[in-house]
Amino acid sequence: MAQAAIGGKAKKIIFVPQTNPPSWDPVWTTAAATRTLAMMLYETLYTRDIALNPHPHMLEGHIVEDGGKRWTMKLRAGQTFHDGEPVRARDCVASIRRWMVRDPIGATLKARLDSLEAVDDRTLVWRLNKPFPFLPNALAKTQPAPVIMPERLANSDPFKQTAEAIGSGPFRWIADEFVSGSPAMFARFDRYSPRAEKVEYARGGYHVLVDRVEWRIIPDAATAGAALATGEIDWIEMPLPDLLPALRRTPGVMVERLDTHGVYPVLRPNFVTGPTANAAVRRAMLAAIDQTDVMAAVMGDDRAGWQAPVGFFVPGTESASDAGMDAIRRRPSPDKIRAMLKDGGYQGEKIAFMQPTDQVSYNAMCLVALDAFQKVGLNVEPQATDWGTVVQRRASKEPIEKGGWSLFPSGFPAVDFGNPVLATGLRTNGSGAWNGWPDNARIEALRDSWIDSTDTAEKKQISEQIQLEAINYVPYIPLGQYIQATAWRSNLTGLLRGPAPVFWNISKT
Repeated sequence: MAQAAIGGKAKKIIFVPQTNPPSWDPVWTTAAATRTLAMMLYETLYTRDIALNPHPHMLEGHIVEDGGKRWTMKLRAGQTFHDGEPVRARDCVASIRRWMVRDPIGATLKARLDSLEAVDDRTLVWRLNKPFPFLPNALAKTQPAPVIMPERLANSDPFKQTAEAIGSGPFRWIADEFVSGSPAMFARFDRYSPRAEKVEYARGGYHVLVDRVEWRIIPDAATAGAALATGEIDWIEMPLPDLLPALRRTPGVMVERLDTHGVYPVLRPNFVTGPTANAAVRRAMLAAIDQTDVMAAVMGDDRAGWQAPVGFFVPGTESASDAGMDAIRRRPSPDKIRAMLKDGGYQGEKIAFMQPTDQVSYNAMCLVALDAFQKVGLNVEPQATDWGTVVQRRASKEPIEKGGWSLFPSGFPAVDFGNPVLATGLRTNGSGAWNGWPDNARIEALRDSWIDSTDTAEKKQISEQIQLEAINYVPYIPLGQYIQATAWRSNLTGLLRGPAPVFWNISKT
């Protein structure tokens, strides 16, 4: 970027994210803040429109042959990484292979992959042993994201974050100005070449209309709201619901729901150690939770912003169903749940519940869940910590007495819980699954059947069977679905609707 654009006259957006991003590597972590950051820095071969349909992005297009078992993809010309190197097909191959190690869909794809080759600098060829028509959708994911980075970084250990944040996206990371917890700076990448199509969320041409974006971490919500009111900052991703009435009355401030699908919050148990490895304990926890209480604690009285109860798929999606929902809608008495625990062999063992107090929504969820669990006789120990520590600690498989854990809250993009392929928390392939490592061969077999089926009615039936099995096994505890409003200064225009904040198409006057 030219020095003049970095000077005092540069147009800059000051953004307050929902949390301090624990990493810049969207393969290493599924944290939502990292997802949003990564969409600025990196690109993927495909992206999604507002209806979540996949479209070629880094690609000119693709050709499918051999009954769906051979895919040939060609990169767009003129794409450049932030370090000045051209984007080559071999960078894409290395990046996708790194992602496949960590992502549940990637693992499914890897099992069907005979080879993935860069036949020249712009051409990738996939050879599958079994068709995978879901490939473009998988490669358009944002959590974990199959982002393309230089081969030298993509060849690093996928279980460690990359040493640098270098992609080919419309913004570049200003690394020498970053210290964790302090402002993160992003500059417009002047060598970025947008697509020609009109932009629609993540589809089309990313035209950056400001010089810089600053992510400013303001842990206190009231302080952030006051800074927005005075114009010290430009945009708060998720202001507290209690602050929204005052912000709506503030001159020069806009409040609206730009998120089209919202958050699907869950509690994730540990399946390999401690009392939550007992399915009877997990079923009792599921029975103890009243999702309406949880959502009211998070969102207050504004019912337009949330819904409950919610099953193992988000309502209104292709896999959502009423199968087994009485187990979620109806609350047994505390005495009945205590009997469930006794019959299941629970003897009062300690349950280590990680509670991120620096995350207002997660903290509220934890407080409601903690009260519900203690009322039914579960020996839950809340362990107050920050979200960054939760992200680090949840990777541990150590027993509780050695620093392990039993339970933590998480919030997924609701868009990913519309079918069993995208739903990260529903993958139950043991050590290959997301943190918690559930192992359920029936859910895995049903998932594979859903992928292979081409019949809509059959897919619906399979989804119902998955939900019934999930209610019995409890790979996670659903807490509802909510869509928080965002707030910004009215001199920002062009903000786009979609499942995550994006910074292209925005002008500042």
